[in-house]
Amino acid sequence: MRQPQIIDRSQDRHFMQEALALAAQGATLGEVPVGAVVVQNGEIIGRGFNCPISGHDPSAHAEMVAVRAAAQALGNYRLSGSTLYVTLEPCSMCAGLIVHSRIARVVYGALEPKAGIVQSQGQFFTQAFLNHRVLFEGGVLAEECSTMLSEFFKARRAKAKG
Repeated sequence: MRQPQIIDRSQDRHFMQEALALAAQGATLGEVPVGAVVVQNGEIIGRGFNCPISGHDPSAHAEMVAVRAAAQALGNYRLSGSTLYVTLEPCSMCAGLIVHSRIARVVYGALEPKAGIVQSQGQFFTQAFLNHRVLFEGGVLAEECSTMLSEFFKARRAKAKG
């Protein structure tokens, strides 16, 4: 029987701030401001922000970029024991990536009511068919994450109008 995993929530706000800084970096490039970091043993091992537009890559979500960087840093596609911090609730593509990479825990900020698959449009990580269980927690710095997204889209709409 597997030992229960001990969760350290003391650094959640700190690492979400790191993800928010990455989201802001993506916004300066005209990308939807979503940022992500992968943390293992208290250290960031992967960073990413949305870049599907600038990278001409529909899979270049913040989570995907951060997980790829973490896997390269470790030299292993399995990221057991890692926590992924992301400013927006993951979509189905990213949720699948999280399971396949064996990330232990996902912490996200804002809900994604249209495409979020952790809580908003389904509870993907609780599905019985999955061969890996992912712990998850939403709402960490949710207001800051949501505000950044809202301001980005507000500015984009204003620019389109005028």
